[in-house]
Amino acid sequence: MKIAIFGAGAIGGLLGVKLAVAGADVTFIARGPHLAAMQANGVTLKSGEETIVVRPRCIADAAEAGVQDYVVVTLKAHSLPAAAPDIAKMMGPESALVTGINGVPYWYFYGLEGPWRDRRVESVDPGGKLWDVLPPSQAIGSVVYPAAEVIAPGVIEHTYGDRFSLGEPDGSRSPRVEALSKAMIAAGLKAPVRPKIRDEIWVKLWGNLAFNPLSALTLSTLDRLAGRADLREVARAMMLEAKTVAEALGVRFAIDVEKRIDGAAEVGEHKTSMLQDLERGRPMEIDALLGAVVELGEVVEQPMPVCRTVLALLRERARQAQLY
Repeated sequence: MKIAIFGAGAIGGLLGVKLAVAGADVTFIARGPHLAAMQANGVTLKSGEETIVVRPRCIADAAEAGVQDYVVVTLKAHSLPAAAPDIAKMMGPESALVTGINGVPYWYFYGLEGPWRDRRVESVDPGGKLWDVLPPSQAIGSVVYPAAEVIAPGVIEHTYGDRFSLGEPDGSRSPRVEALSKAMIAAGLKAPVRPKIRDEIWVKLWGNLAFNPLSALTLSTLDRLAGRADLREVARAMMLEAKTVAEALGVRFAIDVEKRIDGAAEVGEHKTSMLQDLERGRPMEIDALLGAVVELGEVVEQPMPVCRTVLALLRERARQAQLY
C-alpha cells in the first residue's frame, strides 16, 4: 500500500511514522528545515516513554513521489487551494485523497441528498477550483483527534489521542475506506469507518467554531472561555446558531451543547490552535472554522447574528495583524 503524507507536520508525521512501522510504503512530502532534518536523520516520534525513528522517503516535490494509493493531507484548510496542483500529481484514477483537515471540507455537499447536492463551498473552495483539481469523488473524510507537535525539525511529540475517524462522503463502506481503516488499525491507531462522517465533522467543528475565534479575540484559554459565565454564554449562542444550520442540512448531534462546552472546559488552561497561530504570526483557520459555517447558514436561510458578529471581528483582528 503506497501512502503519501502531504505536508508532513505534526499530525501527518504521527500517522506516517505509525504506518511506516506497520509496513506501509510511506512517502513524506515536506519542506524547509523539517524536510532537511528528516532526510538526514529520519523521522523521530516521541510518544509517552517510547521513541521511534523511521526512515521513509522524504521529498519536496510531489511529482517525484509518483501515483499513490492514498494521499493524506493534514494541512490547514487555507493552505489547500495553493497545494492542490501538487497533490494532484500523486492522484491516479484509483487514488484516494484523505482529508484530515479541520472545519467544513471543500467536498461537503458532494453526493449529499437534497436541494444543495454538489454545491461548492466558496469559503473553503474559492471559485470552485479545488473541486475541479481534486475531484470529490476521490475524497475520504477524516476527523483527526490526536494532539501532536513538531518540537524540533524532524522530531514529533505525540501528546494524546489515537483516533482518526474515516468516512466516505456517500456513507458507503467502500473497499478503499475499509482497506485504509485496516492499515491504520494494524498501525496501532483507532480508525472507525463512520456511515455519517459529516455528523462527526460537526461535533468537532461545533466547539472549534466558537472557542477558536473567541480565544483569538480575547486571548483566553479554554478553561476561561468555558468557565466564565459571560464568555460561556457567547460560545453557547454561537454553537446553538450553528446547530440549527447543521440540523437543517440533516446532521444529528449525539451530545447537547452544555456537555460539549464542559468537554472543552476539561481540557483546562489550553490555548486553541487559532490563538497559537495569532501569537506566532501565522494565518488562522478563519474561513474553514467559522466563515464556511456562516456561508452554510446563508444556504439554509438561517440567521446567525452572533456568529456573523464574531466573524467580522475576527477577520478584522486578523487584518490588523496582517494575517488575512
